[in-house]
Amino acid sequence: MDALRSGATTATDEIERAIALAASPACDKAFLHTRFEAARQDAAAAAGLPLAGLAVSVKDLFDVEGEVTAAGSTVLADAPPAQADCPAVARLRAAGAAILGRTNMSEFAFSGVGTNPHFGTPANPADPAVARIPGGSSSGAAVSVASGAAFIGLGSDTGGSIRIPAALCGIVGFKNTARLTSTEGAVPLSTTLDTACAMTRSVRDAVLAHEILTGEPVRRDGRPLSGWRLAVATSTMLDALEPGVARAFQRALDALRAAGARIDEIALAPIRDLGSIQPRGGFSAAESYAWHRALLADKGAGYDPRVKARIEFGADMRAHEYIALHQARRQWIARVGEALAGYDAVLSPTVPITAVPIAQVAPGAERDAEFFRVNAQLLRNTSIVNMLDGCALSLPCHAPGELPVGLMAWHEALHDDEVLAIGARIEEALAPVTASA
Repeated sequence: MDALRSGATTATDEIERAIALAASPACDKAFLHTRFEAARQDAAAAAGLPLAGLAVSVKDLFDVEGEVTAAGSTVLADAPPAQADCPAVARLRAAGAAILGRTNMSEFAFSGVGTNPHFGTPANPADPAVARIPGGSSSGAAVSVASGAAFIGLGSDTGGSIRIPAALCGIVGFKNTARLTSTEGAVPLSTTLDTACAMTRSVRDAVLAHEILTGEPVRRDGRPLSGWRLAVATSTMLDALEPGVARAFQRALDALRAAGARIDEIALAPIRDLGSIQPRGGFSAAESYAWHRALLADKGAGYDPRVKARIEFGADMRAHEYIALHQARRQWIARVGEALAGYDAVLSPTVPITAVPIAQVAPGAERDAEFFRVNAQLLRNTSIVNMLDGCALSLPCHAPGELPVGLMAWHEALHDDEVLAIGARIEEALAPVTASA
């Protein structure tokens, strides 16, 4: 963006660079459909607009006019093309985005791992030696951004599907308060938890993406780190951290304290109760089953068996259990809010592990147990924020030569501007640690 504004490069040059990267081995399996010639036209017409023709990728669950929205599946391949852009795509296009294409994803967004048995799994760009998972469900979006092909990767986050791949691929992912962005024109996973949001390569770019997607300016706050009161949640979120994650997170906390941050450790005990209030798969299973029921009856054999099993698990939730879940969630949110009184943000590892090899969790019944184990680990920390109806930013905190690790700054609903402002200060403080990571 700076190079464009200064005249050091042009929109034409930038879109050609993006197209070359999108077509390169670095983005193998990241895109399910590309529209390079249309992107060139988008870029040429975007002078003076906020995105100025920079490349944007779109997760396969969002409607783009004239294209089939298949949600990473084959069972929707014969669906009619979308008659209009969904609001998220329309806002990006109006801001001058050059839409590169549709990105790969976990089928119907139902996994934090990022594997896809129909179209293959894009490899995480962070490790050229080992093909590792990119994280999901917004897998292709993360790879498009981490490889440099896309300036913004539009995706969704229901239990961590923006922040998990951002953490594993070493980029920035912001999950805003769900109500701030429209999910109209997107295939739903959970109508209660779904959030339309994006991945970028810096917090500043995340702010720009958020402003475009919400249509509202982010309130800038230039306070230094010492001007904010931060907490580290010790309940659950620090359990069983992989050694590399624990080292990177502690090193980040040390760097933040050295930069003046005031960080308290708090128990945040209500987190421990979250599992007990989510029977039969919680919102995602029940609400996805409601959407998929007829499609499963007609085309169930075409689903990823792992996804099908998770959706069908929601068939047994009764109406009174669903209503009670909403009530229990409201009560739980209030308890967490009381525990966070006086704090501006909470810091946690985004995920407790680094990216595992794709071969370890590749499609196949013999690897199902390992897949679900890894999936549960990946979702553990991030899904807490979704149940809180909160907002969260994941940004890299690993050092050069290490597998990517994400630091998550988060809070309750409608604290988006504060979390982004704190994230910018964190990014600055961690720059000496993460330089060239």
